[in-house]
Amino acid sequence: MHVMAVARDLDLPDWLIFSGAIYQPVLNHLTGRDPDYGIKDYDLGYFDPSDTSYEAEDVVIRRVAAAFAQPFNEMVEVRNQARVHLWFEDKFREPYAPLTSSEEALSRFTTTAFSVGVRLEAGDALTILAPFGLEDLFALRLRPNPTRQTTGFIRTAESAVRRWPELSVVAG
Repeated sequence: MHVMAVARDLDLPDWLIFSGAIYQPVLNHLTGRDPDYGIKDYDLGYFDPSDTSYEAEDVVIRRVAAAFAQPFNEMVEVRNQARVHLWFEDKFREPYAPLTSSEEALSRFTTTAFSVGVRLEAGDALTILAPFGLEDLFALRLRPNPTRQTTGFIRTAESAVRRWPELSVVAG
């Protein structure tokens, strides 16, 4: 909640907290672990197509880091979703078409259970976006993203199962 409150105050365009910052606390709660178990960072995505240069993204990265005290200033990982397609293929050896929003990024995650984003709105309401629903997450079930062919599913699933052996993996 602290990360979301600060992110809301930063007023970044089309921002979401997603990935491990969302699914890991849920898995921890469901399996009786400490809420922070396994969390190495908080992914903060925003979407700003007006400048997709690394330099513009770095300005936002520094601004976000300055808004947090330790340890959060080093744990909040910021990425402009409008520029992911510029580096993704080189890093992961898979094609990645340009996105049109932060919400669309959720539909590209490796597994349906991890495809959840949350934003804290004015008045403290939560917006929860989950293009594949929440059933797999709450059922402790990992299944590949049905709309994206990727070699990363097995690697992602194996890593998650090492931390949460209660997870079931449904391949294919």
